Amino acid sequence: MPVDTASCDAAPLAPGPRAPRTQPWILLYHSVADPTDDPYGITVAPERLEYQLRWLRRRGLTGVGVGTLMRAHAAGRARGLVGLTFDDGYTDFIDHALPLLQRHGCTATVFVLPGRLGGDNAWDPLGPRRPLLTEAGIRAVAAAGMEIGSHGRYHKDLTAATTDELRKETRGSRERLRQITGVAPQGFCYPYGTIDQRAVEAVRNAGYAYGCAITPGPLGSDHALPRTHISHADRGLRLHTKRLQHRFRQLTRGDLR
Repeated sequence: MPVDTASCDAAPLAPGPRAPRTQPWILLYHSVADPTDDPYGITVAPERLEYQLRWLRRRGLTGVGVGTLMRAHAAGRARGLVGLTFDDGYTDFIDHALPLLQRHGCTATVFVLPGRLGGDNAWDPLGPRRPLLTEAGIRAVAAAGMEIGSHGRYHKDLTAATTDELRKETRGSRERLRQITGVAPQGFCYPYGTIDQRAVEAVRNAGYAYGCAITPGPLGSDHALPRTHISHADRGLRLHTKRLQHRFRQLTRGDLR
């Protein structure tokens, strides 16, 4: 039976401190481009992304943005859905990822950096330099039906931020994205995946309904959701293993019924 994601989009996702009884599977991507020069292992070739989307669809899974996923999860209608996230807001999302997502009937959340509009990934010392979305690019991604979320203003490690920096990276970036798209983002993504209680509380207090981490450990909650990193090397067996690892983590938390 197809999943009614439209009805899941209708209700707002209210912010709250609770930890979800089960944590849905959320995949983490970055750049979609030529992975030849990729010292950080964060680039997936377009043809490999298409393979991965086909792999999901063959297993009855549809990729959606995290806001949609969390609303469906809260309503008990998340079966058959998997979250897709793209961190940093590279322009190659428009060039390569967006057409493939649309071809496979998927949506995604794109976490962008409103303090680096039209800039590049200067925080990566090893490079290569990749251009980031401009204001117009962010609006185009939103107009295509993708969810826009905040990755902070400048890709700062929130656990090392001053109180003023923390406010600007969370609350300030949310307001800037509201100005760009006309809608305040519901989701925040922690740069580098690093979190502590102070950072999680800042994200919650800034009005975000959810936050995406990588491995949040005991801080896991709606505002510190775990994600599975997907690389160019991930094909059938590796994808299957990562799906099982996610389910095993839920089992060890006592979450699977």
